[in-house]
Amino acid sequence: MKQLLSAKNISHTFEYELFSNISLELNEGESIAIIGASGSGKSTLLHILSTLLTPKEGDVSLFGKDIKKLSQNQLSLIKRNQLGLIFQSHYLFKGFSAYENLEVAAMLSAQEIEEKLLDDLEIKKVIQQKVTELSGGQQQRISIARVLTKKPRIIFADEPTGNLDKTTAHKVINLLFEYIESHSAGMILVTHDEELAYMCQNVYRVENKELVKVK
Repeated sequence: MKQLLSAKNISHTFEYELFSNISLELNEGESIAIIGASGSGKSTLLHILSTLLTPKEGDVSLFGKDIKKLSQNQLSLIKRNQLGLIFQSHYLFKGFSAYENLEVAAMLSAQEIEEKLLDDLEIKKVIQQKVTELSGGQQQRISIARVLTKKPRIIFADEPTGNLDKTTAHKVINLLFEYIESHSAGMILVTHDEELAYMCQNVYRVENKELVKVK
């Protein structure tokens, strides 16, 4: 089983120490959930692992490469082609239709938009509508479709089902599990929903500035 991500001795501080000496690994086909109280640092940790934020201390490697030793161009290519980020705030292009948002992702990653994905996420009927005409839940599913269209090797998901009802949330999380299994990918999920978290293979809790494995 191939390792996709390795984080060693990660520490981070804002006005105070958020967490320290955290280590984590993600392998192909693996799903990891990170839970914890609000303000515990779980989203910050996700931002460090996904290279959006530089840790105060420690090292992150992606696909066997220490990100500190990569050029900006090399890191940009990895982020564009191999990392998929799903946020509760969708960051969709507001002036575009839902389909045009997917087209941008497909074009940048040289992939195609799959009809099955639109069916699985139940967004086919609204795909030609402007993003601003869609509900929060529909926008959430469009943002997930945009990420999966890229065919990333690692999915980083921060409250990806926050705008969805329970039934739809379970459908979406199962779709993400199917994706990582069929594409030899991995996923790190941050969520307040412990029921959803425990559907992942491994669960960690950020508490007392540490990352503790609870499943």
